[in-house]
Amino acid sequence: MRIGFGYDVHACSPERDLWLGGILLPEGREQGLGLDGHSDADVLVHALCDAILGAANMRDIGYHFPPVKGNEFEGIDSKVLLRRTMRLVRDKGYEFGNCDCTICAEAPKINPHIPAMQRCLADVIGTDADNISIKATTTEKLGFVGHKEGMAAYAVVLLNN
Repeated sequence: MRIGFGYDVHACSPERDLWLGGILLPEGREQGLGLDGHSDADVLVHALCDAILGAANMRDIGYHFPPVKGNEFEGIDSKVLLRRTMRLVRDKGYEFGNCDCTICAEAPKINPHIPAMQRCLADVIGTDADNISIKATTTEKLGFVGHKEGMAAYAVVLLNN
């Protein structure tokens, strides 16, 4: 068994949609809390990809899917990156065990969306939704997350071989 840790952060952008855990949260744009980034800026999926790659000692998401203007990854759905990440680690002989993830955001309310995120990510990874733990927290109005300037996510993953 191997463990990996991932972290990601994206700035808020009122012109962008809010994708978290592979699903669209319409209230994100309504509240001006879409996320800015080279892809769809799904901060949770990016942290999860980094954790998966880290567990397999395969560097990070930016190494495999570089954020270069005009390349194939510009504006890409992060679920595609997660699917490709799983292909990379499976080619190296690893299988997904489980993950524990935390989204840090002051708003919108994340908890009502967690079951849909778990189902979505489980489908993309090819595992049971019970293997996908997602939690949400605020930063009690402290820092860039607390001031609604951005969102962050953390993920820990266990891979088996």
